[in-house]
Amino acid sequence: MAARITLPGRAEPLEIPPPGWAPGYPPPTTRRVYAAAHVAPVARTSETRASETRGDIIDWEATLAFRDHLWAHGFAVAEAMDTAQRGMGLSWWQARELIASSAERAAARRAAGRFADIACGAGTDHLAAGEAHTIAAIADAYSVQLEFVESAGAGVILMASRALAAAARGPRDYLDVYGALLKQASRPVILHWLGEAFDPALHGYWGGTDFESAAATVLELVDQAGDKVDGVKLSVLDADKEVALRRRLPAGVRLYTGDDFGYADLIRGDNTGHSDALLGAFAAVTAPAAAALHRLDAGDLGGYEAAIGPTVPLSRLIFEEPTYYYKTGVAFLAWLNGFQPRFLMLDGFESKRPAGHLVRVFELAAAAGALTDPDLAVGRMTAFMKEHG
Repeated sequence: MAARITLPGRAEPLEIPPPGWAPGYPPPTTRRVYAAAHVAPVARTSETRASETRGDIIDWEATLAFRDHLWAHGFAVAEAMDTAQRGMGLSWWQARELIASSAERAAARRAAGRFADIACGAGTDHLAAGEAHTIAAIADAYSVQLEFVESAGAGVILMASRALAAAARGPRDYLDVYGALLKQASRPVILHWLGEAFDPALHGYWGGTDFESAAATVLELVDQAGDKVDGVKLSVLDADKEVALRRRLPAGVRLYTGDDFGYADLIRGDNTGHSDALLGAFAAVTAPAAAALHRLDAGDLGGYEAAIGPTVPLSRLIFEEPTYYYKTGVAFLAWLNGFQPRFLMLDGFESKRPAGHLVRVFELAAAAGALTDPDLAVGRMTAFMKEHG
């Protein structure tokens, strides 16, 4: 039976039938896909505020259970990335505990014969913000985090560094820093190219203010790295630029789409190839996206389009400008779907989107089949609207 709710601006109640997705899906075989996961905090009190720097405010039960949910739907987990509010509420010291805990959880699942791939972000965010740092200090900071991620037994995603963006004087600085890190890495890593829409402090990353010059640096790095680069995660929200870069990558190096606007077409691909994926959007549309990828594996393009297509308007809304506030929509849907007890985020980030935006997120999530328990979602949405007038 469909759940019903009256939303502002609608003349008739919205009916939300059960979406009908399977409770889980195997990992895709024709694409490699990561979902970047968020972090759920506990309710704030004077005691948790006082202990915030130790990471005590993370709700570990809810946070780790959400990783189980992603693994159960066939997604590898991209941990401690910007979706987890890295550099926007999540400190490196909290990220260390998050990485260790998630990697331990993944190892336990694998030991039990269940899928649980994980890769974690290594960056430089333990360096003091707002201060100038030498290239050598930045390289050392990266090295410390890379070593920690590998020691936890996880794959490495080399995150973009605000400190490096501020200190670098050209492509050579990027090639030197990343080149040393790739020599240190014990297995292939993912390079994370995060565009300014996601973090304005990364303007001019890779030593060029235009895409072509930045791409030239990345391609030179990949050429020099031999087999140390698994792939490049590109988040510039421009499908044409992504396809152009994908076609220039050497054989065996993946292009992981981070395009939360155009992922459906990019993952499907064309006669020259396809993108794999590392997306925050997949933490918001987990079940329909998993169903779509399952149909794609079976060669059912119609089934793929039917499942993935309705998720795109929802993702575009969640990632609308200012794009870096997209994490609010991811956490809101996790709460609506019962994966955390309260709609709360680190550093009060839940207030970064207005109530009207979140009402629209609910409406498009219903259309996308992204509300896995409509009755629960309606109950929580009703309470949310009452609280926010």
